[in-house]
Amino acid sequence: DILVDGKVCDCDIVVTCQVGDPVPLQVKLTNRSKHSVGPFALTMMPYQDYQNGVHNYDLQDAITFVGSNTFYIDTVKPTKDSVYFGALLFLYTGDFYLNIKFHEDNCSRELPLSWLCLPSVHIRATEPMA
Repeated sequence: DILVDGKVCDCDIVVTCQVGDPVPLQVKLTNRSKHSVGPFALTMMPYQDYQNGVHNYDLQDAITFVGSNTFYIDTVKPTKDSVYFGALLFLYTGDFYLNIKFHEDNCSRELPLSWLCLPSVHIRATEPMA
């Protein structure tokens, strides 16, 4: 589950926020399997989509994270949750997207590392209300 500014998000929703206001993020990983999972690294990467196949990930002048954009998850037991909190601060107006990826962080495996990607979250940063 992904919450942006306290609202549940999916790929069909555009979340609107104001430039200059921190936007709280919450990502909850629920283990629905019968076995413990982990360790993982959870990474959140903002980008702009230029609608021509180009994604701009070089946004350090437009967006900043309050805290870290990467969280490490040791183990999530069956039927349990692991919740991670962060915040974004938008410095300019525009339409932005947030890629959220879980990277398998287990070096004892012989298989290649794998990624679980959630649908991108669409966030529209607008001018502050006067």
